[in-house]
Amino acid sequence: MSKQTLSVHELATCYRDSNVVVIDCRFALSDTELGTRQFAQAHIPGAHYLHLDRDLSGPKNIHGGRHPLPDIKIFAATLSAIGVNSEPPTLVVAYDDSRFGFAARVWWLLRYCGHDNVKVLDGGFTAWQAGGFPVADELTIKQSTPPRRGNFIAQLRHDLIVDIEAVKTLHEKPDAVLIDSREERRYLGLEEPIDPVAGHIPGAKNFPWQSASNEFGQLRPQAEQRQRLAGIAAKKEIVVYCGSGVTACVNLLALSEIGRDDAKLYPGSWSDWCSWQ
Repeated sequence: MSKQTLSVHELATCYRDSNVVVIDCRFALSDTELGTRQFAQAHIPGAHYLHLDRDLSGPKNIHGGRHPLPDIKIFAATLSAIGVNSEPPTLVVAYDDSRFGFAARVWWLLRYCGHDNVKVLDGGFTAWQAGGFPVADELTIKQSTPPRRGNFIAQLRHDLIVDIEAVKTLHEKPDAVLIDSREERRYLGLEEPIDPVAGHIPGAKNFPWQSASNEFGQLRPQAEQRQRLAGIAAKKEIVVYCGSGVTACVNLLALSEIGRDDAKLYPGSWSDWCSWQ
């Protein structure tokens, strides 16, 4: 039984409930408005679209990475505006079509804000459509009733993030591990399609985020996650990064699935690290 995912059949029984909020966060780095168009064409009825750059990230600076964490006051206001409550805690369900690559960002942000009643949709929107469940379109959006405003209040868990200075000292801790979540070729420095410098943070171990799920976009079961993360799951301190702090959240999702809710994110990730080089 997964702790962090909801099946499409489970969501189908509750997505219309008054204290359930569904968030569509489909996105593509190569076409930043693709998700917006996809949402207009078809989405889970009642879902709200949150954009990675506009809603789930803050303004970019010289340092801090390509997808800095959003201003929490603004993010909390956004969640309230779509009906998310802190009390009683709303069940938030996030979905994408990228093997949790963006849904896990929503999942992690909610947990960082102190809201643990959050899940990701197993298999994403593709699984929802394949199951024959209803979809809505742009006309439905225009005709829909605005959501009842929520009462979301962020209570930040600062223990879930680390900055670059903390990352620099990790190698001095024998019971700490740094995980690079990018594809192996980027980790090895053989290619770098996005950031200006190739390579990885010294001492990091490579666990590509895509391997946390199967080819159908379903999270691998706990036994497979334990096998996949063997050798690092028992470390006292686990810090995870990727290119910009987004897909690293998929590994944090997997770690949470096996009981490591204390694993930390380096939000700036490689894009922040290499900006100082």
